[in-house]
Amino acid sequence: MPIHPIEYRYGTPEMKSIWTRESRFRFILQTEIALSKAESDVGLIPESAAVEIEKTYCLVKLSRVDEIEKKLNHEMAAIVNAISEQCSNDSGKWVHFGATSNDILDTATALQLKESIFILEKRLLNLLSVLVKLSMSHKKTVCCGRTHGQIGIPFTYGLRFCIWASEIDRHMDRLSQLKPRILVGKMTGAVGTQAAFGKHGQEIQKRTMKYLKLGSVDISNQVIQRDRHAEFVMWLAGVVTTLDKIGIEIRTLQRSEIAELEESFGKNNVGSSTMPHKKNPVKSEQICGLARIVRGFVETALQNNTLWDERDLTNSSSERIIFPEVCILTDYIIKSGTDVLSNLNFNYENIERNLKLLNGLNMSEPIMIELIKRGVGRKEAHEYVRKFVMNVQNETGGKKNGEIFEILSHEDIEYLTNPYNYIGTAVEQVESVCGKLVSKYDLKPEFQ
Repeated sequence: MPIHPIEYRYGTPEMKSIWTRESRFRFILQTEIALSKAESDVGLIPESAAVEIEKTYCLVKLSRVDEIEKKLNHEMAAIVNAISEQCSNDSGKWVHFGATSNDILDTATALQLKESIFILEKRLLNLLSVLVKLSMSHKKTVCCGRTHGQIGIPFTYGLRFCIWASEIDRHMDRLSQLKPRILVGKMTGAVGTQAAFGKHGQEIQKRTMKYLKLGSVDISNQVIQRDRHAEFVMWLAGVVTTLDKIGIEIRTLQRSEIAELEESFGKNNVGSSTMPHKKNPVKSEQICGLARIVRGFVETALQNNTLWDERDLTNSSSERIIFPEVCILTDYIIKSGTDVLSNLNFNYENIERNLKLLNGLNMSEPIMIELIKRGVGRKEAHEYVRKFVMNVQNETGGKKNGEIFEILSHEDIEYLTNPYNYIGTAVEQVESVCGKLVSKYDLKPEFQ
């Protein structure tokens, strides 16, 4: 009976498949096979034994492992016994030779993370492509800029999307820097000395990881140090926080009183069980909610690095929960965010309405700047405009402060309060950043 929402509600089939019990078991078997090959290469075990161990990959069943574990109460010992049972002659005695449990388990985790990262990179690239396309499509879509929740000078939707695209680019850069630190395995034995492997220890580790196409730790104790994994979880938390930020912005802009854009809403969708008129930003809200779960695991991941001496088991139980959940949920969040952004509906009438909501009072900066250009001191210019705006807002009439009209004509004021005349280099910035991203990631040349 399904219990966790990941089982039936959240997550993509691709990412979920990496973190099933069966998949993890297969990654463990791959690691045991790679170890036996490496040991055979250096003459530590017979070549025939390595051949026999490799044959067991399709023979060993997880159900048999479970049977043995009920007797032994030790997961790795049960797996070793289940593999050994499938080896002919006396080859079974060489399974897991010289290794400790976490040589296998930590290396198998690295294989799972490698597959997960491959999916996450593709998801982020898709998201980046959508953001670049939106940036270029809306580079001249002028809208309200807002600070502190208040309308400010004009902004553009293209600039907003491009800022998010640039942030995703930085996450991809961070992942590139992180991969060599997280995608590593180990074969260092019970406390890290490789004593059971004798003089071949370092060579066995090197060869095992070569077979698995992983990097090798430089040094470790019984476990791979968890600062690596904590860094990865923190990276995931950073990614979902960006999607959280995007989700919050979409939800804000979909508010009834703003209503500049909205999530796509199908003709048969239901927004509320009791208010039939509702069109709620449910996907963005879901993204924001799930992002909290991923961020919540950062503290646990950091604590998993504070193990006793050469290791204890306090990290093991929590990681069985952390690693699948953070990977599955982050993947789902990225995909959901990409879907939302790909299907946004824009209400250009409301964008225009909000842009002119203050009847030009939000264009105080360009008036102040023009006054300064015409010889007024900055302090005085700011005060002239501030008093003028305050008088208008207090309905006492702006003409009480005639200084502005003595310097600027009505034609000047009309030009300066036109929001489309005051977007600075927004278009050029978008074109520059998107050009770099298109070139860097070889995106399709459709972003004109």
